[in-house]
Amino acid sequence: MFRKKSNKPQNRIDSLIGAGTVIEGNISFTGGLRVDGEIKGNVTAAGDQPSTLVLSEQARIDGEIHVSHLVVNGSITGPVYCAEFLELQAHSRVKGDVHYNTLEMHLGAVVDGRLVHNSGVADSSKTVELKIASRF
Repeated sequence: MFRKKSNKPQNRIDSLIGAGTVIEGNISFTGGLRVDGEIKGNVTAAGDQPSTLVLSEQARIDGEIHVSHLVVNGSITGPVYCAEFLELQAHSRVKGDVHYNTLEMHLGAVVDGRLVHNSGVADSSKTVELKIASRF
């Protein structure tokens, strides 16, 4: 009767954008999507079902991303909106603001933008700004 919304990541990959493939245009997907190629456009998970986007080390996305679970080891230019879990692996490069609920960031990952925690309340005072440490 009442269905509880699941926040578990999609365990399987339903679609693949292979290495050497360049897509120009927006993409909407359901389930799991792995990108080894390049996308010039926005990537959005359709509906309110759990979705997983995986970017390999050679993957590149120039556009806005809206998903529930995201694993990045490639590069993104544009804002990222991750409703549940975001993993930035060692070779990931993100140029744009990152909105997340849960974050795992590996040594070597780079974010050129703001990290914004989604706490369910629109409060800009919770924004984490990263600054380069100065040496004495």
